[in-house]
Amino acid sequence: MILQAIRNLGQGGQGLVQTTILHSTDQLHLAVDSLNLHTRRLKSRGKFSPVPATYTTLRITHPVIPRMSATKPPPSHSLPPFTSITTKQGLILILSTLTLLTFTYISFSSLGSTLQYKYSYSPPLTTLPSASTLKADVDVEDGASRNSDGFSDVYHSPEVFKLNYAEMEKKFKVYIYPDGDPKTFYQTPRKLTGKYASEGYFFQNIRESRFRTEDPDQAHLFFIPISCHKMRGKGTSYENMTIIVQNYVEGLISKYPYWNRTLGADHFFVTCHDVGVRATEGLPLLVKNSIRAVCSPSYDVGFIPHKDIALPQVLQPFALPRGGGHDIKNRTSLGFWAGHRNSRIRVILARTWENDTELDISNNRIDRSTGPLVYQKRFYKTKFCICPGGSQVNSARIADSIHYGCIPVILSNYYDLPFNDILDWRKFSLILKEKDVYDLKQILKDISDQQFVTLHNNLVKIQKHFQWNTPPIPYDAFHMVMYDLWLRHSVIKY
Repeated sequence: MILQAIRNLGQGGQGLVQTTILHSTDQLHLAVDSLNLHTRRLKSRGKFSPVPATYTTLRITHPVIPRMSATKPPPSHSLPPFTSITTKQGLILILSTLTLLTFTYISFSSLGSTLQYKYSYSPPLTTLPSASTLKADVDVEDGASRNSDGFSDVYHSPEVFKLNYAEMEKKFKVYIYPDGDPKTFYQTPRKLTGKYASEGYFFQNIRESRFRTEDPDQAHLFFIPISCHKMRGKGTSYENMTIIVQNYVEGLISKYPYWNRTLGADHFFVTCHDVGVRATEGLPLLVKNSIRAVCSPSYDVGFIPHKDIALPQVLQPFALPRGGGHDIKNRTSLGFWAGHRNSRIRVILARTWENDTELDISNNRIDRSTGPLVYQKRFYKTKFCICPGGSQVNSARIADSIHYGCIPVILSNYYDLPFNDILDWRKFSLILKEKDVYDLKQILKDISDQQFVTLHNNLVKIQKHFQWNTPPIPYDAFHMVMYDLWLRHSVIKY
């Protein structure tokens, strides 16, 4: 009956609920009268003995309130067990049912008006903004973001980046383990030029920065200063590198308590190219648990994007100054690439386009005897610079292209691009799959002049993020790497 009352409420309102509940009450009256009649018949046949007052005749009158009449029980008789239990249970059941019905009636009475309003409510009509209004709003937002300390839509979340970066500069602390012989394998790479410049600059910058702390209890992260590049410079084999790295890390774990707090999740190491990657492969707990900042972030061979960091591979010092927005008219060549054919994609690129008249594709590196800085000057004259992966997914040509103002065309699979969680790469580059190499020229020609100008202007905005400095300056490559580390540290709890 309760369910029927609820259905009636949904179908028609409060009156039906009241009628249903009163109908249920009448049925209960009939049940109680039948029980009393059965008791009197048992008495007349001599099969029923008087019972205590609590279990005798029951009368109910409107309103629905049970009323009991008592008779004095004889001292020598008692109710048969089965009949006594049945009567008691019936009384309790009746009282419980009446109580439930009463509360149900009260509840639905109070909810009836609310539900009726809810089902009869219709939301007010709203007027959508016109296209011109939307465009004006977008222009205002774009102008605000572009005029806010140089932050623009080249970032995924400009304001979030700005606020988090400021917090990082104020709070972020890193402890550098002092162990290791600085004259052999640890602390400082042997040079700050060439393919491994990024690794060397980071080692040097972090020692000079405000982020370093001598107190490990204040540290958010712990830096393991392994320089696999320096090991290689001394002629150490990969097998011996692995042993050296393993002994060093295991020594830190046994000497200090910090690794064991998070199993290394708040530790990180930095290495560029494939040397450090191969040297650390023999120590799974280091690779799987700690944060890796590497130049070859291929997520099909162990790179974990939400944990690890893509280190930009930068060949410094640059031979020529930056290319800027003023040089767009001088970029008459559609696309350019020159380099060794040390990967499948490079072989395909050279074979497919080396004889093309619109794409400047060389089958090998440019002969330096043809003139000074010929290779670098090609970047100044080209709209799109092709950046295929080499022995690894990464290429130093990406940073070269950005520096010289040439739109980088990423032609590599499984490449987690540097600062990918901060920068929107599609705003200043083209990201293609290796299979797109056969349609490369048409893809580039489909980019309109206005689209190219937009890409180029955005590229100029992010050039500062791909240059190392000594000492480091705000928003340069070092600070961007530190910001990535700051983001990673925030998810570590212990």
